[in-house]
Amino acid sequence: MEDKKPVSLPENAFRELKEGEEYQPVLNPRTDYKEVTTWSLALGLLLAIIFSAACAYLGLKVGQVFEAAIPITIIAVGLAGATHRKSALGENVIIQSIGACSGMVVAGAIFTLPALYILQAKYPDITVDFMKVFMASLLGGVLGILFMIPFRKFFVKDMHGKYPFPEATASTQVLISGEGDGGQVKPLLFAGIIGGLYDFVIAAFGTWADTFTTSAFAWGETLAEKAKLVFKINTGAAVLGMGYIVGLKYATIICAGSALIWWIIVPGIALAFPEVQVADNLIAANASPEMIYKYAKSIGIGGIAMAGLLGIWKSRKIIAGAAKLTGKAFRNEEDQKDILRTERDLPMKIIAIGSLVTLLVIFAFFYFGVMEQNLLFAVVAILLVAFIAFLFTTVSANAIAIVGSNPVSGMTLMTLILASVIMVAVGLKGSAGMVAALLMGGVVCTALSTVGSFVTDLKIGYWLGSTPCKQETYKFLGVLVSAATVGGVIMLLNSTYGFTSGQLAAPQANAMAAVIEPLMSGQGAPWMLYGIGAVIAIVLDLCGVSALAFALGMFIPLDLNLPLLVGGLINWYVTTRSQDATVNEQRANLGTLMASGFIAGGALMGVVSAIMRFAGFNPVNEAWINSPWSAVIALITYFALILYFVKASMKK
Repeated sequence: MEDKKPVSLPENAFRELKEGEEYQPVLNPRTDYKEVTTWSLALGLLLAIIFSAACAYLGLKVGQVFEAAIPITIIAVGLAGATHRKSALGENVIIQSIGACSGMVVAGAIFTLPALYILQAKYPDITVDFMKVFMASLLGGVLGILFMIPFRKFFVKDMHGKYPFPEATASTQVLISGEGDGGQVKPLLFAGIIGGLYDFVIAAFGTWADTFTTSAFAWGETLAEKAKLVFKINTGAAVLGMGYIVGLKYATIICAGSALIWWIIVPGIALAFPEVQVADNLIAANASPEMIYKYAKSIGIGGIAMAGLLGIWKSRKIIAGAAKLTGKAFRNEEDQKDILRTERDLPMKIIAIGSLVTLLVIFAFFYFGVMEQNLLFAVVAILLVAFIAFLFTTVSANAIAIVGSNPVSGMTLMTLILASVIMVAVGLKGSAGMVAALLMGGVVCTALSTVGSFVTDLKIGYWLGSTPCKQETYKFLGVLVSAATVGGVIMLLNSTYGFTSGQLAAPQANAMAAVIEPLMSGQGAPWMLYGIGAVIAIVLDLCGVSALAFALGMFIPLDLNLPLLVGGLINWYVTTRSQDATVNEQRANLGTLMASGFIAGGALMGVVSAIMRFAGFNPVNEAWINSPWSAVIALITYFALILYFVKASMKK
């Protein structure tokens, strides 16, 4: 048997390019490769259906939403090896891109649309059917793809090396490991086994706590009760690996946002406003830090929204360039014959017409199917959806590029609040207004979730040398089958269990229902907190600090942000110990492989443990998990994992 030639990413794959330097992907841009084949299309669609059903089922039944992209990548590489497919890299990228539609459509759908069933229990005049759920998911997904394509070049090429793209990095390393013997398979596989087993024994068996918190100790409980101060950090391998790829710069900014909320604003609210109602009639003086945080994180939502506006202003030249290209397309001046294969997007004429047609279909969906053929309501709704979806497109892409986590729930919450306030102002309220706002939120939520997932796919394709227009074309097909699958699963779960029976977790949908009901009854929103977040974002931007990264830190829980800082510190330590720049670069690349293995292993084992829980295997002892000794063991094993990460990364 002929040995495979070594295959690896170029050394400048993860760093900024020098002046005049160009990135050359793994697949030659001047050569045509197998990409869209019967194999890649059939397997991609099959995985999209399977993972759409699995993600929706587990997300609603167990309350655990997992990202499907990395497990799909692992399956694609494994099947290509098992069937001895030659030169399968191009095909595997397409499989991953189509299959990943499952995760993005599921996140958009289950965060919002089950709230229709939850509210239906209180308001019998609310009607829910398959077409409402399906159309909201499908149209949102299509809109997200169309809105993202004009920004592809900026995010994946112009910003090369400036954004870490954690999830795209992990998926790319898995894909490249399936090609040749470039020395990447062994460290990636070994790190995947270590990280996967480490996270598995925590998630499946509860061997020790997955989060170290000072509240596990008596002195910590007193500190949380009296001073509203708590320290907690997720001790999982996957999040640690994410932190390494994010790097110290962005991790520090993100954690600064968390520190402001958790260690200054939360105690400050309790101290200065003891009579402020936080939730469920609990006042700040008696509430836990976590309860106050649910109130205070609205500052983060305001910051994210303002970061979106600032992003649009800064992207005005890119937007103008896209508009110029559209104008050329309609004057038949657009010519892609001389464009390299790896730079070839869908023609701007198709993007422009497709966006217009999609918005018209959404308008018709609102007018005929949601808003009782009221022209004013439908016009206001489509303008609001188009504006918010476009506003947050760059926010979603930036968030995924920076931290690998899309704050889609926060942006959707903002959408629901704005939609409710504005629709009430134009006369649409009560149960009809709740349905309208939730379907508007469903379209926007799916669009933004799609943007975040799609920019990951496009970055993977850029690193490896795929043809963008092929990824873009077949993404629509993936969205179609995923939306149909998710709609069917949501209806099946409602008819089998019922979303108000207590047998389905659906935490995000319950939260959306709880927010929208009082708003449609005329109650207000925390505008002051949104305003504070907006002001913070403006000040940070003027100081040259990433407002979005800081706002993400204010919104995403503390225990998920601190591991990013730990991973960033490992990155800094590993890459600065030697006086030889070449050695530091080699260690950085080996560390990236290790981190990618942690992420891939953790993601895969997360799926397995969730399925085990659903099947009834749940030996986790909550009393043990919340005990001091469990927290101590979690900290000790976490330090051991960090030590292994550092030692293994510095073998070069």
